[in-house]
Amino acid sequence: MKTTKATKPTPVEPVAKKTAKKAAKKATAATGKATGVAKKATGTIKKAAAASKKAASAKTAAAKKAAPTKTVAKKAAPAQAAPKKAIVESHAALVRRARRINRELAEVYPYAHPELDFENPFQLVIATVLSAQTTDLRVNQTTPGLFAKYPTPEDLAAANPEEVEEILRPTGFFRAKTKSVIGLSKALVEDFGGEVPGRLEDLVKLPGVGRKTAFVVLGNAFGRPGITVDTHFGRLVRRWQWTDETDPDKVEAAVGALFPKSEWTMLSHHVIFHGRRICHARKPACGACPIAPLCPAYGEGETDPEKARKLLKYEKGGFPGQRLNPPQSYLDAGGIPAPPLGAG
Repeated sequence: MKTTKATKPTPVEPVAKKTAKKAAKKATAATGKATGVAKKATGTIKKAAAASKKAASAKTAAAKKAAPTKTVAKKAAPAQAAPKKAIVESHAALVRRARRINRELAEVYPYAHPELDFENPFQLVIATVLSAQTTDLRVNQTTPGLFAKYPTPEDLAAANPEEVEEILRPTGFFRAKTKSVIGLSKALVEDFGGEVPGRLEDLVKLPGVGRKTAFVVLGNAFGRPGITVDTHFGRLVRRWQWTDETDPDKVEAAVGALFPKSEWTMLSHHVIFHGRRICHARKPACGACPIAPLCPAYGEGETDPEKARKLLKYEKGGFPGQRLNPPQSYLDAGGIPAPPLGAG
């Protein structure tokens, strides 16, 4: 009788462990995938929420714009003066108005004259150069001492600059002015035989002499017509709308075209006198102005007659003028000579 051997049982435990490990790996992988999907889903939700928030903000802003705003009561701003209206007129009408203004001013200032004291062309050209950046009064108070010590171009050309500076100190910019007048005097001696030339092209070659100074000298020392465009002249002709130019040479040309050449010198005196006495830069005395009906700028200054009269200067206001030795016609009209330097 054959005996059957017992078969050894197969070890189950190792196989089970392997299977369990595989299952765990698959489960972990599945979990990772699920987590990734969840993260993506969360990101999508966040983006959607942000978009929704933006849309809500946009709606709110639109609603605010659409909603009627509350009116906040504010103090009314002070009324501004109406801009000056330009006169619409033909060139012929402008010529007529400009010439009428000059005729009116000639009646108001029959004694108009250059407001620098001088006895000859040399004194006038020196005084005019010195008048830059100061008043004619200050020049007139200073030149007596200068001409007493240096009466001729030869004397001033040979002067000690330091001594001249001390005399000219009251006029301001005295070093530059000393250089100009000594240089001018030397040029007169060396190039013109010690005489002031009577031609524009020669005058403007002198140190410190421009067109304005040249026309002052030509018109008042040589009787040759010229327009003097100083700060007063330029201001008034623009107020009167004779021109809107600001460059002195262009002002000279524009205004010169409105008048006969023979009237240029006295026209300059009339306009400058009026600018210094009535038609001031900051506060013109409109209420006391004899040409108010012809002036397009009427109303820029004081229009009350009583208040305006208090703004008048020099002989029109009962005050001393700028010349220490004014013409007799000025004195006859009630003008008062200026006091000498240091007398008030």
